[in-house]
Amino acid sequence: MAEFAARHRESLALVGLSNPYRRNAGGSLGQAWRHLRRSGPGLLGYLAVNMSLPRVAGLLSPGPGPLVRLLGGRGVPVVTVEDVNGPAFAKTLRASGAELIVTFHFDQILSAGTLGIPPLGGINVHPSLLPHHRGPIPTLWAGMDPAPAHGVTIHRLVPRIDAGPILAQKAVALPPGVTVSAAARLLHQAAVPLAGEVLARLAAGTAVERPAEALPYRPFPTRATLREARRRGLRLFDAADLRAALRARL
Repeated sequence: MAEFAARHRESLALVGLSNPYRRNAGGSLGQAWRHLRRSGPGLLGYLAVNMSLPRVAGLLSPGPGPLVRLLGGRGVPVVTVEDVNGPAFAKTLRASGAELIVTFHFDQILSAGTLGIPPLGGINVHPSLLPHHRGPIPTLWAGMDPAPAHGVTIHRLVPRIDAGPILAQKAVALPPGVTVSAAARLLHQAAVPLAGEVLARLAAGTAVERPAEALPYRPFPTRATLREARRRGLRLFDAADLRAALRARL
Protein backbone atom coordinates (compact mmCIF):
# COMPACT_ATOMS: atom_id res chain seq x y z
CA MET A 1 0.00 0.00 0.00
CA ALA A 2 2.87 2.38 0.72
CA GLU A 3 4.11 2.08 -2.87
CA PHE A 4 0.63 2.83 -4.19
CA ALA A 5 0.37 5.82 -1.84
CA ALA A 6 3.74 7.11 -3.01
CA ARG A 7 2.68 6.98 -6.65
CA HIS A 8 -0.70 8.59 -6.07
CA ARG A 9 -0.12 10.85 -3.07
CA GLU A 10 -1.15 13.94 -5.03
CA SER A 11 -4.66 12.57 -5.45
CA LEU A 12 -5.18 10.85 -2.08
CA ALA A 13 -7.88 12.36 0.12
CA LEU A 14 -7.87 9.87 3.02
CA VAL A 15 -6.12 6.67 4.12
CA GLY A 16 -8.06 4.26 6.34
CA LEU A 17 -6.31 1.38 8.12
CA SER A 18 -8.65 -1.34 9.34
CA ASN A 19 -8.21 -2.38 12.96
CA PRO A 20 -8.02 -6.19 12.64
CA TYR A 21 -8.64 -6.57 16.38
CA ARG A 22 -11.68 -4.32 16.61
CA ARG A 23 -14.23 -5.16 19.30
CA ASN A 24 -17.07 -5.80 16.85
CA ALA A 25 -14.98 -8.62 15.34
CA GLY A 26 -14.24 -10.23 18.70
CA GLY A 27 -11.10 -8.38 19.72
CA SER A 28 -7.62 -9.87 19.66
CA LEU A 29 -8.34 -12.70 22.11
CA GLY A 30 -11.65 -13.65 20.52
CA GLN A 31 -10.16 -13.78 17.05
CA ALA A 32 -7.10 -15.71 18.20
CA TRP A 33 -9.36 -18.30 19.85
CA ARG A 34 -11.47 -18.72 16.72
CA HIS A 35 -8.39 -19.15 14.51
CA LEU A 36 -6.83 -21.57 17.00
CA ARG A 37 -9.94 -23.75 17.13
CA ARG A 38 -10.30 -23.87 13.34
CA SER A 39 -6.72 -23.83 12.06
CA GLY A 40 -4.52 -24.72 15.00
CA PRO A 41 -1.47 -22.80 16.21
CA GLY A 42 0.22 -22.83 12.80
CA LEU A 43 -1.95 -20.02 11.46
CA LEU A 44 -1.39 -17.75 14.47
CA GLY A 45 2.23 -17.14 13.48
CA TYR A 46 1.16 -16.16 9.97
CA LEU A 47 -1.44 -13.75 11.34
CA ALA A 48 1.10 -12.27 13.75
CA VAL A 49 3.54 -11.59 10.91
CA ASN A 50 0.94 -10.10 8.61
CA MET A 51 -1.31 -8.30 11.10
CA SER A 52 0.33 -7.78 14.48
CA LEU A 53 4.05 -7.22 13.95
CA PRO A 54 3.76 -4.05 11.82
CA ARG A 55 1.54 -2.52 14.50
CA VAL A 56 3.74 -3.61 17.38
CA ALA A 57 6.80 -2.27 15.58
CA GLY A 58 5.02 1.03 15.09
CA LEU A 59 4.20 1.29 18.79
CA LEU A 60 7.76 0.50 19.87
CA SER A 61 9.59 2.63 17.32
CA PRO A 62 10.10 6.36 17.79
CA GLY A 63 8.45 8.67 15.29
CA PRO A 64 5.78 7.95 12.67
CA GLY A 65 5.80 4.95 10.35
CA PRO A 66 6.69 5.17 6.65
CA LEU A 67 3.10 5.68 5.51
CA VAL A 68 2.41 8.52 7.93
CA ARG A 69 5.77 10.11 7.07
CA LEU A 70 4.90 9.93 3.39
CA LEU A 71 1.46 11.50 3.71
CA GLY A 72 1.56 13.54 6.90
CA GLY A 73 3.33 16.50 5.36
CA ARG A 74 0.67 16.67 2.66
CA GLY A 75 -2.18 16.86 5.12
CA VAL A 76 -3.68 13.51 4.10
CA PRO A 77 -5.49 12.05 7.15
CA VAL A 78 -4.47 8.51 8.15
CA VAL A 79 -7.23 7.05 10.32
CA THR A 80 -7.92 3.73 12.03
CA VAL A 81 -11.21 2.22 10.85
CA GLU A 82 -13.16 0.39 13.53
CA ASP A 83 -16.35 -0.01 11.49
CA VAL A 84 -16.16 0.83 7.81
CA ASN A 85 -19.95 0.94 7.59
CA GLY A 86 -20.53 2.91 10.78
CA PRO A 87 -21.60 6.55 11.04
CA ALA A 88 -18.20 7.77 12.23
CA PHE A 89 -16.34 6.55 9.16
CA ALA A 90 -19.16 7.62 6.85
CA LYS A 91 -18.77 11.15 8.18
CA THR A 92 -15.00 11.02 7.71
CA LEU A 93 -15.32 9.64 4.19
CA ARG A 94 -17.82 12.31 3.14
CA ALA A 95 -15.70 15.09 4.64
CA SER A 96 -12.63 13.87 2.73
CA GLY A 97 -14.31 14.45 -0.62
CA ALA A 98 -12.91 11.15 -1.93
CA GLU A 99 -14.26 10.19 -5.35
CA LEU A 100 -13.22 6.51 -5.25
CA ILE A 101 -12.38 3.92 -2.60
CA VAL A 102 -9.33 1.71 -3.25
CA THR A 103 -8.72 -1.22 -0.90
CA PHE A 104 -5.65 -3.40 -0.35
CA HIS A 105 -6.08 -6.47 1.88
CA PHE A 106 -8.90 -4.75 3.78
CA ASP A 107 -10.64 -7.12 6.19
CA GLN A 108 -14.07 -5.48 6.38
CA ILE A 109 -16.91 -5.88 3.88
CA LEU A 110 -18.11 -2.54 2.58
CA SER A 111 -21.88 -2.14 2.42
CA ALA A 112 -23.78 -0.74 -0.55
CA GLY A 113 -24.37 2.41 1.50
CA THR A 114 -20.65 2.95 2.11
CA LEU A 115 -19.77 2.24 -1.52
CA GLY A 116 -22.41 4.77 -2.54
CA ILE A 117 -20.71 7.67 -0.74
CA PRO A 118 -17.91 8.32 -3.28
CA PRO A 119 -19.30 9.02 -6.75
CA LEU A 120 -17.12 6.36 -8.43
CA GLY A 121 -17.76 3.62 -5.87
CA GLY A 122 -14.81 1.41 -4.99
CA ILE A 123 -12.23 -1.03 -6.34
CA ASN A 124 -10.13 -3.71 -4.66
CA VAL A 125 -6.65 -5.09 -5.32
CA HIS A 126 -6.70 -8.88 -4.83
CA PRO A 127 -3.60 -11.13 -5.02
CA SER A 128 -5.07 -13.92 -7.12
CA LEU A 129 -6.50 -14.54 -10.56
CA LEU A 130 -10.14 -14.06 -9.66
CA PRO A 131 -12.64 -15.64 -9.65
CA HIS A 132 -10.19 -18.27 -8.40
CA HIS A 133 -9.18 -18.10 -4.74
CA ARG A 134 -11.66 -15.61 -3.36
CA GLY A 135 -10.99 -15.05 0.32
CA PRO A 136 -8.48 -13.89 2.94
CA ILE A 137 -5.37 -16.00 2.08
CA PRO A 138 -5.49 -16.55 -1.69
CA THR A 139 -1.77 -17.23 -2.07
CA LEU A 140 -2.10 -20.28 0.19
CA TRP A 141 -4.87 -21.78 -1.92
CA ALA A 142 -3.12 -20.92 -5.19
CA GLY A 143 0.03 -22.62 -3.90
CA MET A 144 -2.02 -25.73 -3.05
CA ASP A 145 -3.29 -26.13 -6.61
CA PRO A 146 -1.80 -29.00 -8.68
CA ALA A 147 -0.42 -26.40 -11.11
CA PRO A 148 -0.06 -23.19 -9.07
CA ALA A 149 -0.89 -20.01 -10.98
CA HIS A 150 -0.47 -16.64 -9.31
CA GLY A 151 -1.58 -13.20 -10.35
CA VAL A 152 -3.37 -10.03 -9.39
CA THR A 153 -6.87 -8.74 -10.08
CA ILE A 154 -8.40 -5.27 -9.85
CA HIS A 155 -12.15 -5.58 -9.42
CA ARG A 156 -15.18 -3.56 -8.44
CA LEU A 157 -16.12 -3.61 -4.78
CA VAL A 158 -19.54 -5.08 -4.04
CA PRO A 159 -21.08 -6.11 -0.68
CA ARG A 160 -19.75 -9.67 -1.19
CA ILE A 161 -16.17 -10.82 -0.74
CA ASP A 162 -14.05 -10.62 -3.92
CA ALA A 163 -17.09 -11.02 -6.16
CA GLY A 164 -17.32 -7.76 -8.13
CA PRO A 165 -16.79 -7.33 -11.87
CA ILE A 166 -13.16 -7.57 -13.00
CA LEU A 167 -11.51 -4.41 -14.33
CA ALA A 168 -7.99 -5.74 -14.96
CA GLN A 169 -5.96 -8.86 -14.35
CA LYS A 170 -2.37 -10.02 -14.77
CA ALA A 171 -0.58 -13.32 -14.26
CA VAL A 172 2.61 -13.00 -12.23
CA ALA A 173 5.46 -15.52 -12.04
CA LEU A 174 6.82 -15.98 -8.52
CA PRO A 175 10.18 -17.45 -7.47
CA PRO A 176 10.31 -21.13 -6.51
CA GLY A 177 9.81 -21.82 -2.83
CA VAL A 178 8.18 -18.48 -2.12
CA THR A 179 6.26 -18.35 1.14
CA VAL A 180 2.56 -17.57 1.36
CA SER A 181 3.36 -14.21 3.00
CA ALA A 182 6.04 -13.22 0.49
CA ALA A 183 3.78 -14.21 -2.41
CA ALA A 184 1.07 -11.83 -1.20
CA ARG A 185 3.62 -9.05 -0.75
CA LEU A 186 5.11 -9.54 -4.22
CA LEU A 187 1.68 -9.73 -5.86
CA HIS A 188 0.49 -6.53 -4.20
CA GLN A 189 3.64 -4.80 -5.45
CA ALA A 190 3.01 -6.12 -8.96
CA ALA A 191 -0.55 -4.79 -8.78
CA VAL A 192 0.46 -1.15 -8.22
CA PRO A 193 1.07 -0.22 -11.89
CA LEU A 194 -1.99 -2.23 -12.95
CA ALA A 195 -4.11 -0.30 -10.45
CA GLY A 196 -2.73 2.93 -11.91
CA GLU A 197 -3.92 1.88 -15.36
CA VAL A 198 -7.39 1.14 -13.99
CA LEU A 199 -7.54 4.52 -12.26
CA ALA A 200 -6.66 6.26 -15.52
CA ARG A 201 -9.39 4.36 -17.39
CA LEU A 202 -11.96 5.10 -14.69
CA ALA A 203 -11.08 8.80 -14.85
CA ALA A 204 -11.41 8.77 -18.64
CA GLY A 205 -14.67 6.82 -18.58
CA THR A 206 -13.14 3.99 -20.67
CA ALA A 207 -12.97 1.22 -18.04
CA VAL A 208 -14.45 -2.10 -19.13
CA GLU A 209 -15.92 -4.44 -16.52
CA ARG A 210 -16.06 -8.22 -16.96
CA PRO A 211 -18.51 -10.16 -14.78
CA ALA A 212 -16.78 -12.57 -12.41
CA GLU A 213 -17.82 -16.21 -12.52
CA ALA A 214 -19.24 -17.42 -9.21
CA LEU A 215 -16.54 -19.81 -7.99
CA PRO A 216 -16.35 -21.09 -4.38
CA TYR A 217 -15.08 -18.88 -1.58
CA ARG A 218 -11.78 -20.05 -0.06
CA PRO A 219 -11.92 -19.43 3.71
CA PHE A 220 -9.21 -19.56 6.35
CA PRO A 221 -7.60 -23.02 6.22
CA THR A 222 -8.38 -25.91 8.51
CA ARG A 223 -5.74 -27.86 10.43
CA ALA A 224 -5.89 -30.56 7.76
CA THR A 225 -5.25 -28.03 4.99
CA LEU A 226 -2.22 -26.64 6.81
CA ARG A 227 -0.85 -30.15 7.38
CA GLU A 228 -1.17 -30.83 3.66
CA ALA A 229 0.54 -27.51 2.85
CA ARG A 230 3.48 -28.46 5.08
CA ARG A 231 3.66 -31.89 3.45
CA ARG A 232 4.00 -30.16 0.06
CA GLY A 233 6.71 -27.84 1.36
CA LEU A 234 4.53 -24.72 1.26
CA ARG A 235 5.54 -22.38 4.12
CA LEU A 236 3.33 -19.64 5.54
CA PHE A 237 6.27 -17.37 6.43
CA ASP A 238 10.00 -17.33 7.11
CA ALA A 239 12.63 -15.06 8.68
CA ALA A 240 12.59 -12.73 5.67
CA ASP A 241 8.86 -12.19 6.16
CA LEU A 242 9.46 -11.34 9.81
CA ARG A 243 11.98 -8.68 8.80
CA ALA A 244 9.63 -7.30 6.15
CA ALA A 245 6.81 -7.05 8.71
CA LEU A 246 9.00 -5.06 11.09
CA ARG A 247 10.08 -2.69 8.29
CA ALA A 248 6.44 -2.12 7.33
CA ARG A 249 5.56 -0.71 10.75
CA LEU A 250 2.30 1.20 10.96
